[in-house]
Amino acid sequence: MMQNVHLAPETDEDDLYSGYNDYNPTYDTEELENDTAFQQAVRTSHGRRPPDGVTRPMTAVRAAGFTKAALRGSAFDPLGQSRGPAPPLEAKNEDSPEEKIRQLEKKVNELVEESCVANSCGDLKLALEKAKDAGRKERVLVRQREQITSPENINLDLTYSVLFNLASQYSANEMYAEALNTYQVIVKNKMFSNAGRLKVNMGNIYLKQRNYSKAIKFYRMALDQIPSVHKEMRIKIMQNIGVTFIKTGQYSDAINSFEHIMSMAPSLKAGFNLILSYFAVGDREKMKKAFQRLIAVPLEIDEDDKYISPSDDPHTNLVIEAIKNDHLRQMERERKATAEKYIMTAAKLIAPVIEASFAVGYDWCVEVVKASQYVELANDLEINKAITYLRQKDFNQAVETLKMFEKKDSRVKSAAATNLSFLYFLENEFAQASSYADLAVNSDRYNPSALTNKGNTVFANGDYEKAAEFYKEALRNDSSCTEALYNIGLAYKKLNRLDEALDCFLKLHAILRNSAQVLYQIASVYELMDDPSQAMEWLMQLISVAPTDSRALSKLGGLHDSEGDKSQALQYYYESYRYFPSNIEVIEWLGAYYIDTQFCEKAIQYFERASLIQPTQVKWQLMVASCFRRSGNYQKALDTYKDIHRKFPENVECLRFLVRLCTDIGLKEVQEYATKLKRLEKMKEIREQRTKSGRDGSGGSRSRREGSAGSDSGGSKGERLSAQLRALPGAGEPYESCSSKELDASYVDPLGPQIERPKTAAKKRVDEDDFADEELGDDLLPE
Repeated sequence: MMQNVHLAPETDEDDLYSGYNDYNPTYDTEELENDTAFQQAVRTSHGRRPPDGVTRPMTAVRAAGFTKAALRGSAFDPLGQSRGPAPPLEAKNEDSPEEKIRQLEKKVNELVEESCVANSCGDLKLALEKAKDAGRKERVLVRQREQITSPENINLDLTYSVLFNLASQYSANEMYAEALNTYQVIVKNKMFSNAGRLKVNMGNIYLKQRNYSKAIKFYRMALDQIPSVHKEMRIKIMQNIGVTFIKTGQYSDAINSFEHIMSMAPSLKAGFNLILSYFAVGDREKMKKAFQRLIAVPLEIDEDDKYISPSDDPHTNLVIEAIKNDHLRQMERERKATAEKYIMTAAKLIAPVIEASFAVGYDWCVEVVKASQYVELANDLEINKAITYLRQKDFNQAVETLKMFEKKDSRVKSAAATNLSFLYFLENEFAQASSYADLAVNSDRYNPSALTNKGNTVFANGDYEKAAEFYKEALRNDSSCTEALYNIGLAYKKLNRLDEALDCFLKLHAILRNSAQVLYQIASVYELMDDPSQAMEWLMQLISVAPTDSRALSKLGGLHDSEGDKSQALQYYYESYRYFPSNIEVIEWLGAYYIDTQFCEKAIQYFERASLIQPTQVKWQLMVASCFRRSGNYQKALDTYKDIHRKFPENVECLRFLVRLCTDIGLKEVQEYATKLKRLEKMKEIREQRTKSGRDGSGGSRSRREGSAGSDSGGSKGERLSAQLRALPGAGEPYESCSSKELDASYVDPLGPQIERPKTAAKKRVDEDDFADEELGDDLLPE
């Protein structure tokens, strides 16, 4: 039985609006809340719902915030703000296993990143410690995952990154065995995809260890596991294989590798290594072809014309100015500089061998370069040709080659003139050196080498102020010109501006930390400033850099000697003598030291060395004989004096010693030596009389000849031998102090005066040499 359903009558939309318009044609909006008809219309017009009763469900708009329970007449609240604030989030349970695993994984990632950052900053030890810590925590993480989840859920990427970073840090710290073991763990794990590529790193380690056979083996294994689509990586591995073959001397195999690279993807490194391989096997024609292929390698950089503005548009000019020196442009410059370096090195290598003479070889290289994209290098090769002439001591050809550039462009002309100025300066032709230095400066005013050479020519002429100005200008043009900075220090040193000189050398020391010349100059300046302690400190640094520098050792010995430290002075002088046994000053000091300390036997070897270095100087041989006499070896002393007399028959001192020795020993030769001595003394008197009367004539020249030969051709009756070579006193010894000074004015005894010894009552010592003050008796002369 059907029930009657009462439905609210539907109202047409047209009827609704027409009734509304008839009611209020002017539509006043101020009293809408109190307008009963308007409120009724609003309630009944939404979906044509009846004013009372159960509302129909509105499922189509429920997602926008309307609910079934919303009553008619309630406020419009699409954001649901009337429901109140949202409930608080559930707190994380940090003690849950999943949360602990997430935190531990985060910590491992942080340690790997910190290790990489430390490596990039140069702190290799810290990087290794972080990598080890990451490895330990990663193993703990794996064990925890295995306990709560299946093995398939293990983070293989994290394990791979930890092991790879650890191996890299081992390799960076030169712990090659540990690095190889770690790489083996990665390579042998089949779960790591593409792990075979790491065999390249293992090959690099074997290459560093000079285990070339294993390096080649691992390179080839890595090459087999890399698909052919990865062309660039395969080329790099082939490059490593070729370099390893060069190191092992297998040049034919290296040639095959580099030929393959040049045919597939030509590069500068491969082309240069190919030239080296052909040079090693001596194949001239292949060297030429490889050089041509090297020059043909494309640089893939923009031309300089790109950075020239084609118009006066300010925006375009601003853009060009911005990109003229950006990172990309700097990279292009570096690539071009590298290419030029390879080409110049290869040309200098093959030019002397590809033709009969190196000049013809250079000419061939120059022609090839001129026909390529490196036209500017042709002039540089010509200048290198001139430098090669210099190395071969062919200065004339070098000068002719450099003079060819006098009519070239300014840059090349300046470089050639600079080298010419340098050449003439070495030959002490300062006028020519100055002329070409002026030409170089006029061609390129900003050439620091030309300004330095000009300063050198002015320095050689003694104008140190002007030279310093040229050096300053060179430094203004190029602050890294160490030659100018060194020379300006020397100029200030000559001008006695020691503080400024020291400042220059200290600045240079900051640039050239291990320069022996700079260290020596700093020590020299401190010595001139009367600061021996600082001078010795800098000389010690010099010896640490150049431990075999005999001059620095002798200088250090001299400073210790001036400070009264004889033992240290002896040590440094002896080291200097050991490295350079021909330094007369060092030999002289050592001999004098042993004379002063009464070790005459040790002094003999030094004076004998000096007599070998200066055989025409009689003083060294007299010192040897005196040392024999002091040590009590009279027979050896007599033989030495006789040998000196044969070499220098007119030496008066030698004859005096011979007369005394023969008299005391009782030899018959005493009359012969006494006669010679008397004759020499009479000749001396005659020469003196001629000198006084102005009639010396040829006698003066003869006297000079005798003096140059080291002989003693005159002297008063009271002259003596060197005070340092007086005889040591002793009981029953007739030679207590019988050394006198040579008459030759050029001779100065290096040993200085002898130290006076106190006299004793038991043994009276003679202070004066008997035959130095008295004439020989007539009984010693022949009838």
